[in-house]
Amino acid sequence: MGEKSKILVIGGTGYLGKYIVEASVKAGHSTFALVRNETLSDTTKANIIHNFNKLGVHLLNGDMYDHESLVKAIKQVDVVISTVGYFVLADQVKIIDAIKDAGNIKRFFPSEYGVDVDRTSAVEPAKSTFAVKATVRRAVEAAEIPHTYVSANYFAGFFLPSLFQPGATSPPRDKVVILGDGNPKVVINKEDDIATYTIRAVDDPRTLNKTLYIKPPGNTLSFNELVSLWEKKIGNTLEKVYVPEDQLLKNIQDCPPPSNVLLAIGHASFVKGAQTNFEIEPSFGVEASKLYPDVKYTSVDEYLNQFVYCTFKLISALLHENTKEHTYITSFRYRNFCKTFVEEMLELNNIMTYICKQ
Repeated sequence: MGEKSKILVIGGTGYLGKYIVEASVKAGHSTFALVRNETLSDTTKANIIHNFNKLGVHLLNGDMYDHESLVKAIKQVDVVISTVGYFVLADQVKIIDAIKDAGNIKRFFPSEYGVDVDRTSAVEPAKSTFAVKATVRRAVEAAEIPHTYVSANYFAGFFLPSLFQPGATSPPRDKVVILGDGNPKVVINKEDDIATYTIRAVDDPRTLNKTLYIKPPGNTLSFNELVSLWEKKIGNTLEKVYVPEDQLLKNIQDCPPPSNVLLAIGHASFVKGAQTNFEIEPSFGVEASKLYPDVKYTSVDEYLNQFVYCTFKLISALLHENTKEHTYITSFRYRNFCKTFVEEMLELNNIMTYICKQ
């Protein structure tokens, strides 16, 4: 294999972007991140920037809205990966224009990572979001820029900690709300696995001008199967509340953003089966776990274990005196008698996070 491509990540300090940057470095690519001045002075991003510096990431000062700085950054690399967020998806045309002017890019990955927007129908407001991504795709193709689209569907870190329960901070232990009849299958991937597969595709000719679908068998399951898996882990049968399609559609109309967007995506995925109701044809796509069978991805089954383990450690801490964990919990109980329930839960969550890291 020849020299590995140099990679520029735009949106690298964002939620998925930081995983992409780390995966690129770990895979041996010379890795660059476009960073604005405001980001460098943002205290909430300090740890991410510090980690990038430790990893040897090349930080390039620039802005997606500054054409000159964008072209300058792009000319230093071979591949551009965009991980920009929801509100600026449409502005990726500025990246496309810069790539055209730079004239040196071997591959562009626009910010996607969810459902395949060319093979998904959805109700509003998700329909408009998918339309924006589709418009970006058409612009990439019209500019004849070599590309790869990544479809990873659901992010595990977003949805599995609550088991898709709105407002919950941990998987349910008594009752679970299921969209539709719970039978259509969805795909749920851990974020660093999404990043690993994405970087593996960078120099792979088999992914050129195609969609890379990340659909490992261990991460493809129905809502009913997901709940059943969780029930086995906790040794308890949950009360199941099924939301019929007509009620879900009404909820989408009544809910404010961003809840209505998430519900609309849930309707497309859990009711209409948009993530798995088509076959991947060689003419337009490839499946990541088949292309790269050596990648050890985290299955949904494995991912859920952490929540069972944390609960076990909490119970153990309460039962066993003379341990620092027991001291943490009991001191929490005595000093929180005057706090609101919400305040108590937030602090208890911090305590549990501490215990689970021990």
